[in-house]
Amino acid sequence: MAENTLESGTEVQNESVFASLGLDTNIFVGQVINFALVFLIVWFLLLKPLTKKLEERREMIDESIDKAKEVETNLMMSEQSYKEKLEEAKKEANKIIEHAHGEASTLADKMKDQAKVEIDGLVVQAKKSIAVEREEALSAVKSSAVDLISAALGKIVSSEMTEKMDKKVIEDALKGMK
Repeated sequence: MAENTLESGTEVQNESVFASLGLDTNIFVGQVINFALVFLIVWFLLLKPLTKKLEERREMIDESIDKAKEVETNLMMSEQSYKEKLEEAKKEANKIIEHAHGEASTLADKMKDQAKVEIDGLVVQAKKSIAVEREEALSAVKSSAVDLISAALGKIVSSEMTEKMDKKVIEDALKGMK
């Protein structure tokens, strides 16, 4: 019994603490249970899915940031590759231009040489043609001179000359013309 009085004394003291605060223990216990039930319902229906969504969103943002960094890295690598290829293309273009200048110079030299050879050939041909025409003109002049000399001699010398003498006189006259 003494224990009973002790328990009831402790309960009385606990009740008196709750009572001094204006709380009824039965109502307080019910409110704690209600709070726990509401908390569990809110946790499982709202907070847990909300935290799950927030975690998914965070992961998605992290992935986006990683992808953005990867894209930025790829862009920088592509830009570097583009610059390298551009430099390579410039070098190749310069080589092609130098090669073209060399070929053009060589071709120009060949064409100059060929033109010079053709001009020299034309000059030689012209000289030959002039020489032939000169010989023909001299031959025509000699022929005319022979006829004129024969006619002049025939009138000057009335006597008849022999054909041999006639030729000798004409040849001597022609030798003197040269």
